Amino acid sequence: MARGWESKDVEAQVAETEEPKQKGAAGQKTPEQLMREQSRKDLQLSRTRIANDLASATHPNHRKSLEAALAHLDKKIADLN
Repeated sequence: MARGWESKDVEAQVAETEEPKQKGAAGQKTPEQLMREQSRKDLQLSRTRIANDLASATHPNHRKSLEAALAHLDKKIADLN
């Protein structure tokens, strides 16, 4: 490696490391915002699981139950937004 390239690479790494720290200080989230984001992620994961179960469900009563659960999760996700 030629001289100079290494120091530029180190400079870039230092800049990348400091950048999130600067952004994080200005845009810190409140505990309530963090809880809402976590709840939204949890609900979306549950929705994905139920949608996958619904795709493979064959019994009508089971499908009906999964559709109701999906509608409930959609409502809860909409309420968080």
